[in-house]
Amino acid sequence: MTAPTPRPSVLLYDWDNTLVDGWAGIAGALNAAFAAFNKPLWTIQDTKNRVRVSLKESFPPMFGDDWETARDIFYTAFREKHLSYVQPMEGVAELLDAGAAWTQGIVSNKAGPYLRAEVTHLGWDRHFKAVIGAGDAKADKPHPDSILLALDQLGLPPARSIWYLGDTASDMVAARAAGVTAVLVGDASHDGGVEHAAPDIHFHSAHQLAQQLRLLA
Repeated sequence: MTAPTPRPSVLLYDWDNTLVDGWAGIAGALNAAFAAFNKPLWTIQDTKNRVRVSLKESFPPMFGDDWETARDIFYTAFREKHLSYVQPMEGVAELLDAGAAWTQGIVSNKAGPYLRAEVTHLGWDRHFKAVIGAGDAKADKPHPDSILLALDQLGLPPARSIWYLGDTASDMVAARAAGVTAVLVGDASHDGGVEHAAPDIHFHSAHQLAQQLRLLA
């Protein structure tokens, strides 16, 4: 980040690997589904590297006609343990406090009910005026629909002053498609790097983003 940063009007965040680390729970639930169909298991790093779209988009290619059965196995396993795994990413408590000068929201490809349960579990409900997960909109990221739904709930039209903050190229694609500013947090090393993500604005860490928000506030 070298150029002066314009002041945002709204902050919308991705969830997994942007604000929280819940990959152990996701990997465990995926492996329950893989094991049921004698497929190779994934490590947590495999999961970080490969999970990009929502389950309803990723499971049909992986499981074919059995994808709904695999989905049910995944969600049964995930529901049992996901709250025990989810933890804030480093610097995120500081970030959300710094972001309190703005309206904040979540737009994630994690299924809406589980996403909202995790937000509540962490005691973060007070931070967010909209929490949109997979299945809440007509289409999930990288389609823009879920970001547009969050803006609709906030009573706002798309604008470049609205920031969508995420950790992957898919997040950046969704932001641009929705007509908002695409902001990368982190180095996107699990997704081809910063150049591949091609963000409008880049922050190396939640700490750096929090520091910048304090200045902009």
